[in-house]
Amino acid sequence: MGAPADMAPRGRWPKSHRIRTRLQYQAVQTGGSRVVSPHFVFLLNAQATWLPHGRMGVTASRKVGGAVVRNRAKRLVREAFRATRELWPPGVDVVVVVRRFQLHSKLEDVVNEWRSVTSKLERHALALQAKSLQDQNSP
Repeated sequence: MGAPADMAPRGRWPKSHRIRTRLQYQAVQTGGSRVVSPHFVFLLNAQATWLPHGRMGVTASRKVGGAVVRNRAKRLVREAFRATRELWPPGVDVVVVVRRFQLHSKLEDVVNEWRSVTSKLERHALALQAKSLQDQNSP
């Protein structure tokens, strides 16, 4: 019944892989680039201090639905993040904003949608990393 083997989440989601504070969320939301998919908006930003892994945060406003719907959406987003670790380059913070969500959505649906915007995500992440390196090297 669970997710197919290639989409199964691997391991835990440690605190070091999460965006946790309001300041961290604001840094990504104000300084990053955005990639839009039908049900999600991905906000990407280069990390202030480079880490060997990507970090992710999730937001779902009340427009998405009641508490049950929002919590289900956030839970699936976290699972999808763990199942698609290869999409998230090191040194990049990602905030996933849930736009619309169906309560009956499955992990497979979320992962497939994310994979459909992989090329956009990679392009934006590479641009952010290049800009970050340029900023570090300029006096």
